[in-house]
Amino acid sequence: MTDTQYKNWIPITDAEGILWLHLDVENSSTNILSAPVLEELDSILDDIGKGNLPLGVVFTSDKENGFIAGADIREFTKVSNFDEAKAHIQRGQFVFNKIEALKCPTIALIHGFCMGGGFELALACKYRIADDGPKTRLSLPEVQLGLHPAFGGTVRLPRLIGAPAAMDMMLTGKPYNARKAKKIGLIDYAVPTRQLIPAAKKTIMNPPRVYKPKKMQAITNHMLVRPILKHFMIKTVAKKASKEHYPAPYAIIDLWAKYYDDPKKMLEEEANSEASLVNDDTAKNLIRVFFLRDQLKAQGKASAEEKVNNVKEVHVIGAGVMGGDIAAWCAFKGLRVTLQDRDPAVIAKAIKRAHKLFSRKMRGDRLGIIAAMDRLIPDVKGLGIPKADIVIEAIVENIDAKQGLYREIEPKMKKGALLTTNTSSIPLEILSECLATPDRLVGLHFFNPVAQMPLIEIVTADNTDKDVAKRTSQFAAQIDRLPLPVKSGPGFLVNRILMPYMLEAVRIHEEGVSAAAIDKIALKFGMPMGPLQLADTVGLDICLSVAQILSKELDVTVPSSLENMVKSGKLGAKSGSGFYEYSNGKKVKSKDSSKTVDTKNITDRLIGRMVNESVACLREHVVADKDLLDAGIIFGTGFAPFRGGPMNYAAKEGLDEYRGKLSSLEQKLGSSFKPDDGWEQLASH
Repeated sequence: MTDTQYKNWIPITDAEGILWLHLDVENSSTNILSAPVLEELDSILDDIGKGNLPLGVVFTSDKENGFIAGADIREFTKVSNFDEAKAHIQRGQFVFNKIEALKCPTIALIHGFCMGGGFELALACKYRIADDGPKTRLSLPEVQLGLHPAFGGTVRLPRLIGAPAAMDMMLTGKPYNARKAKKIGLIDYAVPTRQLIPAAKKTIMNPPRVYKPKKMQAITNHMLVRPILKHFMIKTVAKKASKEHYPAPYAIIDLWAKYYDDPKKMLEEEANSEASLVNDDTAKNLIRVFFLRDQLKAQGKASAEEKVNNVKEVHVIGAGVMGGDIAAWCAFKGLRVTLQDRDPAVIAKAIKRAHKLFSRKMRGDRLGIIAAMDRLIPDVKGLGIPKADIVIEAIVENIDAKQGLYREIEPKMKKGALLTTNTSSIPLEILSECLATPDRLVGLHFFNPVAQMPLIEIVTADNTDKDVAKRTSQFAAQIDRLPLPVKSGPGFLVNRILMPYMLEAVRIHEEGVSAAAIDKIALKFGMPMGPLQLADTVGLDICLSVAQILSKELDVTVPSSLENMVKSGKLGAKSGSGFYEYSNGKKVKSKDSSKTVDTKNITDRLIGRMVNESVACLREHVVADKDLLDAGIIFGTGFAPFRGGPMNYAAKEGLDEYRGKLSSLEQKLGSSFKPDDGWEQLASH
């Protein structure tokens, strides 16, 4: 069978009678299961049913990067109601049921990524064979979009590997490599690339017994066991995500617990559940965040005409927590890094932290850890400066110190090398005054902890060379970070918006509300950490320094209690005392003895300061648009992703209503809540 009528699938029947279904989605670098792709597959499966049954059917990808990345998420954004969503989902279920019903051996031949709907297609096959190389990753990441598997995944996966392993995969979205997948029964064989086709042929010629779960795996699905496991699963999920904010993981557990014994009914309920989630604000906002991530990634991509000069040598100056962790991350990403500091002991601490990072990220890969350590080179004298493609300054947040350093290193740098600063709040216009070529300085602002926070602010002034800024964004993408172009100014974007939120929390604390109560309200809103624990984690001295810098340029009042805490040596976690008490760096649990608090009022005050400052940043063109602002605050602060960012949140509330809320707070609490002039511009758009 060979047919050229299809745009995305290439069906080829070989001499042995095996049908190879090659997927190569038209006009796409990645295979995705869009409606046209599924419709073509449906037609092919009908043709198989009409003619002589092939000896076997093999699903394979002609894309080098992987098998199938999943369903086309953009199609979900066009769905307007429950019935539309359900019809879309059931179309996929219908096609995959046809695959499962084929009376001949069926194989998913997997290399690279195999995600979401792509893995659900593989589950519908009788056998799965995967490349055992490092790029193979199998996952069901739908929960990260506020959704769950809906092309039969919730039905088939627990039957294949038992409930605990299946739920772990669906509830976390984490990927499995081929060897781990083979170990738990996700795939039948993990083989080298050169053996993929021979293994598929051999499996079809001599079909082995289709994998069945082991006895202990199967018993976890028993009707008497499910209620017990459900209780523990919900308890575990609740520690990380509330049902109110993230309903999808709870829906997965419910589907399995209620309907496992009736696969047909479970499939129908899977579609009903997913159709409800698709129309829920959580999924809509998380899908928006998914596309915002892509938008940030695009900032670091070169056009077809641009020449990309990938960085090979990095020199980091300042081996403190930020500088040392930046150096470690660059070395982890395969770059040769020289790390400079006046104090060898500080470098030694950074190297020790780097080893912990490499060990955690490359578990069991001893040679990989050794190679990464070899790439990270202590450099007290700064011998790496003349060789570096990029120099990253990460010293103390002091103008004179930074300018003195730039005067010293600029003459030593090679032509075309990037000069960047990790300053968190000092405008580039001031820092670059000392340079012979001030247009070369770019802000490269990482966030702490470096290995976890995906955002980097790419800070430019009016005189910054555009090519230099673009190359800096490309470097950020090279080390797997999301570059956000921002205009130089006090606090740039993230710190400028975050600081009023944190200072408002300090102000509320001064009014007698406990730190625990304030942080609990922020967590309930969806923030990853309460503002006062965040202040303790960052360091109250650093918070005070940034607040004082911002107060000179913006309408920011520094609370006297923060100044007093720093004067008395209460610096947060690093000193053992701040808004909380700490032992060995860990917060000591204490009882919340505060009076009853007005949760709504405190939420409005905390988030209102962030939203109002966001509007000010848009008015001043700190970022290009609302989408980039929301992306920056989500990926730079962890702002409740299910709310889609501060501007999206305000828009959902209603811009006029939100502005009115700020005006009411201004009357009660003063000018810090005065609606920014930018609200008028928003209303006119």
